Amino acid sequence: MKRRIVVAGNGAWGQALAHVANEAGHKVVTWTRQGSDYTSFANFDAIILAVPAQSLREVVTALKPPKHVPLIIAAKGIEQQSALFMNEVVKEVAPDSKSYVLSGPSFAADVLKGLPTAVTLAAPTQPEASAWANDLTLPTFRVYGSDDVLGVEIGGALKNVLAIACGISDGRGLGDSARAALTTRGFAELMRFGKKLGAKPETLTGLSGLGDLLLTCSSKQSRNYSFGFGIGRGLTVREGLALARGVVEGAHTVKVAHMLSLSHGVDMPIVSAVSAIVVRGMDPEQEIARLLARPVREEIR
Repeated sequence: MKRRIVVAGNGAWGQALAHVANEAGHKVVTWTRQGSDYTSFANFDAIILAVPAQSLREVVTALKPPKHVPLIIAAKGIEQQSALFMNEVVKEVAPDSKSYVLSGPSFAADVLKGLPTAVTLAAPTQPEASAWANDLTLPTFRVYGSDDVLGVEIGGALKNVLAIACGISDGRGLGDSARAALTTRGFAELMRFGKKLGAKPETLTGLSGLGDLLLTCSSKQSRNYSFGFGIGRGLTVREGLALARGVVEGAHTVKVAHMLSLSHGVDMPIVSAVSAIVVRGMDPEQEIARLLARPVREEIR
């Protein structure tokens, strides 16, 4: 089925998703806060929100989406001011709209080059997710449907924080073994957090959880990993953010992620260490030493 789709946001990810929708044969219109030819979206079938997580509330407010038009959220993070996930922000601003979430291991540059990529699209029901997954799938851009909206969001938000940790480790020259340990133990934290909040375990072991984590924890294409790498090399947080090639979502998410881990009673020492470094300006060496000094315990519990 050919659709009429609005892509809100003209950054790298917005351009990549507009390219995907266009290649899939849909009518695509780009909307930005700087201006658009469209002021009403009643005749469109969906709005893809490809904007920074901390800007999502403002963008949805400006769009005034018709209640029958689903909003496909392509932002990964947790809103700082409210501690809400992106679908919860949309529900506050546009309570009559349906929120979908698109997430997974994907770099905009790879998508634009037509390199093989696979992601997850979550909707309130599996039939809705499957319908849109089919309509946005290309030979080189596979979309898998899910009905676990919160689980897909948790994976996308927390992997950014954990990628910063891996970047710091590599920046300090701690080696491949340390990065593997951080990625694995970080995934354990993600699983504990997701379980506590009601996410499906199979969602977190899929593309939007483990898949995205593996990608962003090991590639300098990731802004979060690169930011962490700079911190590990001695940059201050302010310097690292100034040098970033765009928004470092993990730096904005980590404070509220740490706060939520404490309020829900979830042990997340790596997230805590990243928060201490990014938010409170603690010395990375001190936080690394603190992690290494933690008591040894059973791996699975």
